[in-house]
Amino acid sequence: MKAPGNVDELLALYEEKGSESYGEQVTTMMHAVQCAQLAKDDGASDELVAAALLHDVGHLVADQQGHPGFSLEENNDDHEAIGARILSPLFGPKVAQPVALHVTAKRWRCTREPSYYEDLSPTSKATLKAQGGLLSEEECQRFEAHPGFKDALRLRTWDDLGKDAEQTQPQLGEFRELLRRLAKDSR
Repeated sequence: MKAPGNVDELLALYEEKGSESYGEQVTTMMHAVQCAQLAKDDGASDELVAAALLHDVGHLVADQQGHPGFSLEENNDDHEAIGARILSPLFGPKVAQPVALHVTAKRWRCTREPSYYEDLSPTSKATLKAQGGLLSEEECQRFEAHPGFKDALRLRTWDDLGKDAEQTQPQLGEFRELLRRLAKDSR
């Protein structure tokens, strides 16, 4: 699938593929807008709201989940890296970096906070293995020293919470102007 090159193409990708399941109780679209609303309600910066909205765009572009032979526990679609590569030229590092780090944040929390693992959704537990599992002590320390550490943990929290099939949520279009402004400001 061709990577989106502007905000309208990015939103069109969500409109086209966002209604698909990715192993959770909600669709990718529902998850995206729930995460963005959680970030907004938490007082996050506009860039972090955009990162929360778009953090799984790599799943849509990689388009591997649901294909025969794809196993959540064995196949890593590298959605965080794909997403960061798509978002960086459009919005810059303040949006792309938390997206790039949100899987590492899950791995870090599972390592540093063992009870965190128990609260993960079944899909997040399954993908943890394919994503590399727990971090080593050296990897934990390197991540903790990263300037994007705190934002990545915040995004991870919204990622975990944004899976409520019963929650009323905003529409994707409600974030269109925010994304257009951020894209314009990053130039």
